[in-house]
Amino acid sequence: MFDALTVGKLELPNRLVMAPMTRSRANDAGLVGASAAEYYAQRASAGLIITEATQVSELGQGYVLTPGLHTDAQVAAWLPVTEAVHAEGGRIVAQLVHCGRIGHPSLYADGAHPVGPSPIASGEQMFSAAGLLDHPTPREMGHDDIRAAIADFVGAARNALDAGFDGVELHAANGFLLHQFLADGANTRTDEYGGSIENRIRFTLEVVAAVAEAIGPERVGVRLSPGITFNGIAESDTTELYTALVHALARTPLAYLHVFEILTRDITRLIRAAWPGVLIVCAHPTPESFPGTPEIAAAALADGVADAVALAEAWLANPDLPARIKAGGPYNTADKATFYGGDERGYTDYPTLDSAA
Repeated sequence: MFDALTVGKLELPNRLVMAPMTRSRANDAGLVGASAAEYYAQRASAGLIITEATQVSELGQGYVLTPGLHTDAQVAAWLPVTEAVHAEGGRIVAQLVHCGRIGHPSLYADGAHPVGPSPIASGEQMFSAAGLLDHPTPREMGHDDIRAAIADFVGAARNALDAGFDGVELHAANGFLLHQFLADGANTRTDEYGGSIENRIRFTLEVVAAVAEAIGPERVGVRLSPGITFNGIAESDTTELYTALVHALARTPLAYLHVFEILTRDITRLIRAAWPGVLIVCAHPTPESFPGTPEIAAAALADGVADAVALAEAWLANPDLPARIKAGGPYNTADKATFYGGDERGYTDYPTLDSAA
């Protein structure tokens, strides 16, 4: 866990990755504030920090109070964050997302309709100030919409570098737009982007290729979540789908692949065998492994299924997580009531071992 690792052009001092975690503390314009700089800098001892999901366009937003990287103001707001992390010796990449059908017209200035690969609603709801709102049936994306979404990912990736990030992670997991194209339960298209596995992986591969060309493949990672059912997603051919996708992704020398594992260690092993580069695993191999723990992460490394391991809740509650692991604990307990939204409570006020002493 504390061995160095080369990831793209980055030299990681350890293999403990801070997983992306939505915290809903941006403002209505998608701007992060000073507290975000403190939050991420506190956790700069991670081998790599992956930010909360950050939308690539206004239409890519799926939740309230989440940050973006598609306006000049958003780029400027992220700069103090990356500067603070780098000042503490850390490395940080921006996770880029388009939420697709996981959205609502109330999020968009012109009341636009969420889009997706097919007009199939998620069946889920979005939290808002007005209460829970049903995700509407999305508008099916035409070819112009697909090209626009690819351009949005490219623009946000370039903005991420302008904001000082060391790279980007493309979010093709958890039921968001790229995952929606991959999954046959959300994608019933009959054109070159639907039907066969070769067609359903096309959009993700085009996004990856365009972003890699724009900023360099060594600055690009991709997150996948095989078999997950978040946000109403359904896959009938998970093994075949991800085997084909990973083999295709392997043709580009990306910085890393990041697997969010949900009781799918058999799929993780297949991905490990097919992927020649760095594999980060957010490990949840058994029903008892939620949330992930340092022990579960260490076991994934020892098993050889991962080159690096991502933890989420453990990082949220323990800003000095590597020091605590080396000391054998104790660990702070995460306050679930403060996970989303609010102020510094449950965000920047978790004590370190030194401050507790």
